[in-house]
Amino acid sequence: MEYTIGDNIRAFRKERRLTQKQLSERLGVSSSLVSNWEKGINKPAADILADLCAVLEVSPSELLDVTLTDDEFSSQEREVIRAYRSKPELQHAVNVLLGVEEE
Repeated sequence: MEYTIGDNIRAFRKERRLTQKQLSERLGVSSSLVSNWEKGINKPAADILADLCAVLEVSPSELLDVTLTDDEFSSQEREVIRAYRSKPELQHAVNVLLGVEEE
């Protein structure tokens, strides 16, 4: 299996409208290190993967482009969950619409 982590980092970074410099600052690494990841020169160390996933708002399996289980959330589903959690005043209405709660 070929990992395309560099391409994925670049794609997710651009989706989030981050520059390499902004990503590097949020991770506390150099811009050249981020550039090297994206070029495939080297890969992020295991100890930075969690932070990288958090900044890019992706799961490790999305970043590594591997499917671990069938019940993982897509990035759009995670965005919906984040929006749901940030609006407690709408949660009851959403629950009713989805049929998981009665009026």
